[in-house]
Amino acid sequence: MKAFIPKSISWVILFLFILFIAISINVTNEAVASETQLAEQQSNKCQDSLIKSHVEMALSMLQAIFTKHQKGEMTLEQAKMLGADLLRELRYGADGYFWADTTEGVNVVLYGRKDVEGRNRLDDRDQKGTFYIKEFLTKGQAGGGYVEYWFPKMGKTVPQAKRSYVLLFKPFGWVVGSGYYR
Repeated sequence: MKAFIPKSISWVILFLFILFIAISINVTNEAVASETQLAEQQSNKCQDSLIKSHVEMALSMLQAIFTKHQKGEMTLEQAKMLGADLLRELRYGADGYFWADTTEGVNVVLYGRKDVEGRNRLDDRDQKGTFYIKEFLTKGQAGGGYVEYWFPKMGKTVPQAKRSYVLLFKPFGWVVGSGYYR
């Protein structure tokens, strides 16, 4: 004898099967999104740690120069000039660079951009209205910290989201920073 399933029950079974598939796909998508978000957070933590250590390394280089000044091997102005020259040329990775601004907001180094170096940037804002130099100075003078803002990549004009770490080098009165684009 042939098993007979009424049409209405087979439609219900088909509906439940499709519903099960849809729920499974949604749960899988949520799990993948959660894993992607976790991986992105871990990547950001690694990049944060990396830029912080690079800035600390740059400050140790400036400290070595300042020590030469303290020993009488050069004037303070010569030490600052040497420090600026070295920061201007110092690179890491594919596009990592450093900049420095005085605690008054005057740019000392920005990868050799003559249109910026020597200019007070306190009133500079990004496209979202963030006074990023003021944030650099505040965080740098408070013992170091991270700042989120928009800034164009070197050689480009379109701003991109950027996260930077800044730290004060007190002997020169400079806040030094570096960052990564998101």
